[in-house]
Amino acid sequence: MHGIVWTLLLAVAAVVGATALGGNDGLVTIFWMGWRLDLSLNLFLLALLLFVLAVYSMVRGLDSLFDLPERARKWRVAQRDRQAQAALREGLALYMAGRYTRAHKACQRAVAIQADTPELALDAEFTALAHMLSAGSLHRLQDRSKRDEHLQRAIDLALLTRKPRPTEEGARLLAAECALEDRDAPRALRALEELPPGVGRRTQALRLKLQASRLARQPMEALRTARLLAKHQGFTSVAAEGLLRTLATEALAAARDTDQLRALWQNLDAHERRDPLVVSHAARRMADLGSPAEARQWLAPLWDQVHATSVEGATALAHALRHALNGLEAEWLPRLDATTQAALRNPALALTLGLALAERQLWGKARSMLMSAANDHDLSDDGRRQAWACLGRLAEREHREEEAARYFRQAALLDRH
Repeated sequence: MHGIVWTLLLAVAAVVGATALGGNDGLVTIFWMGWRLDLSLNLFLLALLLFVLAVYSMVRGLDSLFDLPERARKWRVAQRDRQAQAALREGLALYMAGRYTRAHKACQRAVAIQADTPELALDAEFTALAHMLSAGSLHRLQDRSKRDEHLQRAIDLALLTRKPRPTEEGARLLAAECALEDRDAPRALRALEELPPGVGRRTQALRLKLQASRLARQPMEALRTARLLAKHQGFTSVAAEGLLRTLATEALAAARDTDQLRALWQNLDAHERRDPLVVSHAARRMADLGSPAEARQWLAPLWDQVHATSVEGATALAHALRHALNGLEAEWLPRLDATTQAALRNPALALTLGLALAERQLWGKARSMLMSAANDHDLSDDGRRQAWACLGRLAEREHREEEAARYFRQAALLDRH
């Protein structure tokens, strides 16, 4: 098809030339040092065209000749660049394959090629990536001193690149991850604090901060970080619920006095203050610190709905109330009566209800609940022992010595298990 088109164009050019120049009778006369040369106008135009083409070709040829060294230099630089890129790709492949020593050597070969080529040495991002990959390989090889050198070099080079600087962010995240695996929480937190605010809210940064906060025994900071992760869907809903509960209980366990515990309790969000397991842990801790009345205040809202709570939650609430029975107020009696039906299905509730009624000196009701709990083998041995011991004390109050001895013997038998 191209041949046909060119043939047609040549034919058109021939027709146009014959039409325009065929009847041209003009002459061109050239005088030179007594010589005279007459040429037809057509021949003169053709010669002029050929002369221009010859001069143009000669200029292009000379330009190419003089430009040859520069072209050769660029070709050599391109070859070196390809070699450096190939070495870095090889290092990445070896790193992913677990060949860390070879990966480190390949990355250093890429760095050496860059350093030996002045034109490539200006590519700071490439060199920073090579140092990061070397640092990751050395971390796996447990060579911490060299790893830290390469990480710092990567950060220094990344600072020379244009903003935004993902290479710098990656290097700092890698430094934090390495510090965590070294169990160095302060260094990990320092690396994370140096991240820009936007980067610090990314899922990976939040995960690292969560691990560092837990390692540094900062449960409240870890809890705040876990909330952000849950908000960004960094966990499944089930995992987030379990983690938030664990961190909340760890934060509450760290309290050393009632004032500190109250402050931690106020820092919990509404959902956490409605979690039976978290509330039960907080109430037990408050009772242990000598304020059972306040512990009962925290338990009261959830105790009113204990019949709709899961078995695990109801058991935890019952266990917490047992820790806070000292000085139980009369206003709790309606709450206790409302849980009688639920206590028949949950031995932990039955035990707590019996102990609470005994605390209020309602001996008859207490005895029936305690007997139900003591004979329920689903209850833990410690709980059954408490029930038998309380029954023994009630029998002693009523001067039924043989019955009290039998109850105490049952409690002692459980002590042997």
